[in-house]
Amino acid sequence: MEKCMKKCISCNGSLHELMKIENMPASAQDIPHKGELYKDVGIEVVLCVCEDCNLVQLKNDAVHYYRDVIRAGGYSTTMEELRKSEYGHFIELASLKGKKIIEVGCGRGEFLGMLKGFPVEGYGTEHKKELVELAKSAGLRVDEDFPESEDHIFKDGPFDAFMSFNFLEHQPHPRTYLKAIYNNLVEGGYGLITVPSFEYILKQNSFYEIIPDHIAYYSFDSLTHLLNISGFEVIESKTVNRDTIEMIVKKRKLPDVGGIILRKTDIANEVLDTVKSYSKIAVWGASHQGFTLCSTTGIAKYVDCIIDSAPFKQGKFAPASHIGIISPDEARKRKLEAIIIVAPGYTNEIANIIKTTFDSDIDIYTLMTDKLKRL
Repeated sequence: MEKCMKKCISCNGSLHELMKIENMPASAQDIPHKGELYKDVGIEVVLCVCEDCNLVQLKNDAVHYYRDVIRAGGYSTTMEELRKSEYGHFIELASLKGKKIIEVGCGRGEFLGMLKGFPVEGYGTEHKKELVELAKSAGLRVDEDFPESEDHIFKDGPFDAFMSFNFLEHQPHPRTYLKAIYNNLVEGGYGLITVPSFEYILKQNSFYEIIPDHIAYYSFDSLTHLLNISGFEVIESKTVNRDTIEMIVKKRKLPDVGGIILRKTDIANEVLDTVKSYSKIAVWGASHQGFTLCSTTGIAKYVDCIIDSAPFKQGKFAPASHIGIISPDEARKRKLEAIIIVAPGYTNEIANIIKTTFDSDIDIYTLMTDKLKRL
């Protein structure tokens, strides 16, 4: 496969060329009149795949109207039945009764209007002014808007859930689009998203499904990867209407480090009080745990040395705290009053060395999980 200079629109990985299709219509929406035929020419479309996330995508640039939602079959009976079935399941699964849902890229509100009759508050955004006006004239709450950056703020947010129907495949910056949505959702917010299925194209060998309007061709795996790196976890995924991937996602919670922050202060105070109660104390363990403890708790000026059995560490100094690192033999000469063991996995072994080869009256401590324990 030939390597493409362009990077993956999902993960910025390297692209490799899969195939070319010549004389392709330049777009599916710019349909020429008779008087425009002289300037209408076909283009070459280059299909590539990302070697990192496996997303299949066009090397070509996105069409100029990728921000606009243009739907021809939005009012069909088949689509209405599908959407209403999806809405019912989505609202029940995500407990959205009485909650706010936004469709990001709603066109003239074809699908947004189908939310009427469901116990939710529906909102929408659309880039094309004419479509916004049509949606508003139908009594829908739609704003002229499109997220150009991750920190974009949608009016009337935050929202409890979002919807995106066959719009993501048009986006040349899909992570920006999804991260903007993520940042406008409440904690634990949900999403319902659909895209055309690349698995379907492969199964049918249907090259005619490839069009310049669709810059990305998502499989279940590549869509899941994109959603994951954009802050979402996939709750459900399936194929609908034969050729479409549907996923229900949930905004992934950020790790709660509040407990670590609180315990850090407690541990620092506990260790500092202990160290200050001795005139000569050492830390055993020239590892990242020992280095961090010595440099972040304020004990450096009270610690005589750091003991470690590894010869290549001896004679050097701990990063940040600058406490000297010495061997166990050297430590025995220093008449230490206490030693704090900071070497998870080796605590019992080190404690036995201290008890059998150091002065019998030496006090031994160990940092066990989140507390200092005297042995």
